[in-house]
Amino acid sequence: MTARPATKHTVSASHGSARSLHVAGNTSGPGESLAVRAEKVAAVAARHAAAVDRDSRVPAEAIAAARAERLLGAAIPREFGGEGASVGDIVDICYTLGRACASTAMIFAMHQTKVACITRHGRGSAWHQRLMRRIAGEQLLLASSTTEGDRGGDLRSSGAPIETHESRIALDRMAGVISYGEAADGIVTTARRSPDAASGDQVLVVFLKDDYKLERRIGWDALGMRGTASAGYKLTASGASEQILPADYDAILALTMMPVAHLTWSAAWTGIAAAAVDRARAFVRKAAHRADATMPPGAAHLTRAGASLRTLRSLIAGAVRRYELSAGDPVALESVDFQTGMNLLKVNASELAVATVMSAMQACGLSGYRNDGDFSIGRHLRDILSSPIMISNDRIIANVGTASLLGGAPASLRE
Repeated sequence: MTARPATKHTVSASHGSARSLHVAGNTSGPGESLAVRAEKVAAVAARHAAAVDRDSRVPAEAIAAARAERLLGAAIPREFGGEGASVGDIVDICYTLGRACASTAMIFAMHQTKVACITRHGRGSAWHQRLMRRIAGEQLLLASSTTEGDRGGDLRSSGAPIETHESRIALDRMAGVISYGEAADGIVTTARRSPDAASGDQVLVVFLKDDYKLERRIGWDALGMRGTASAGYKLTASGASEQILPADYDAILALTMMPVAHLTWSAAWTGIAAAAVDRARAFVRKAAHRADATMPPGAAHLTRAGASLRTLRSLIAGAVRRYELSAGDPVALESVDFQTGMNLLKVNASELAVATVMSAMQACGLSGYRNDGDFSIGRHLRDILSSPIMISNDRIIANVGTASLLGGAPASLRE
């Protein structure tokens, strides 16, 4: 991923009519813009969202639509056949999809995080350059495997090692979670560098569909985000040693994986929250109309939901701006202040999104609590409750605690 010129970000005061978190710059090739194509995919996702949730199945229709609209390879650099979409562009798409189907948005976010790792850190590798062309040309869908055994979501520790024999590698890994693993065209996974390496000496490696087999060990019958199909597997893979990304894993994590994941996830959660607020607003309008313009008791909760949604949108827009301004400066991206800020973005965005959806449900009262009405917010609430535990907020806060001791309060409000 190359550094791109800073683009202008805005957050509309009238969030109900705003369709994005970020005003994109160079977004698309010939034809329709990324935003228009994302709306088309969102329309498909919305039609199938209830069935995806009910059946706990991958949103195949939405993924097919994303392929047809060539969104899966949008962030691939133009020189490798993509559109060179910025992180801000991808964040916008996650937000749009989140308003329609939470699982679709999260799958897109996870895929794009892995694409970002490859485009930024695989440029010096002929194998990864060929992969970029395939992602753009064939619209390959990449899954992620970073959760292992009883290690949970600890991105800085791996148990299973890469076994190397001449120019070939092999990996046997107990993956506690691989979202949409059976629907993916490839898996990007962490691993110990070698059998003799410490758990923190890691690599990131790409295996394509023909390189591995998945043996399901744990099912996925979850409260929300049911369409991510985040089952657990035994992953058995082999490939060429050049499939390992050449960059140091710590750099991949700090410069790309963590910030892009937290930005795209937060955008997806904001989309869910926005959809809940839209339903609450429609309910209050209808209730007021029936009562001769008398506002229903829950109207105050709508005000609270709208205010927290504005704050959430501003939080993410500011974080996107900061990331894009620093994208070409590894020193700035690896600074304690930036890393802490991006980690806390995930914590703050997830907690604020939950609060927003809860306020929206309270605005609707029983109509929001029900599962069988036009104003139901049950699915939105179940989906958004995944956000604080998807890489536990407690883990993140504990990890940044030590770093917080190294910093100090800024000298001014503009820093």
